[in-house]
Amino acid sequence: MSHISHIELDDSNLPPPTPEIEQERKVAIYDLLEANSFSLPKRDDRVAPDGPYRVGLSIREKRLVFDVLTESEEKAAEFHLSLSPFRQVVKDYWQICESYFDAVKNMPPSQIETIDMARRGIHDEGARILTDRLEGKAEVDHDTARRLFTLVCVLHFGA
Repeated sequence: MSHISHIELDDSNLPPPTPEIEQERKVAIYDLLEANSFSLPKRDDRVAPDGPYRVGLSIREKRLVFDVLTESEEKAAEFHLSLSPFRQVVKDYWQICESYFDAVKNMPPSQIETIDMARRGIHDEGARILTDRLEGKAEVDHDTARRLFTLVCVLHFGA
């Protein structure tokens, strides 16, 4: 499988992120670029251009848009995903994140660990939904889906 070499979030129409959201974003982008698996499948008897890819993520007209370019910035693919399947899991993810951020400040490690386990479970659910929605459009591994889901959450938070 190929990979993403550059990712850009179009958050120009969104309110400024909180420090916690900005930190989630930075970590997700860093981790994603360090290790990911992303490839475009053959579609309609057309072979997709090989990666690595430059990916733009945005929300337009209540849809998540992936704009995929080659390293030489030629259009490789563009696909739009409905945000509806993500709404509840994104909401749950931000609620548990808020609990986690509060817990880190005030609670003992055992309670923090419990909240973090729940947070990881919701994160895995979001990654599964994203993987399902990308089927036939892009192939990603679980860790890549998790990191992309974090970025979806960052974009969705302001939308």
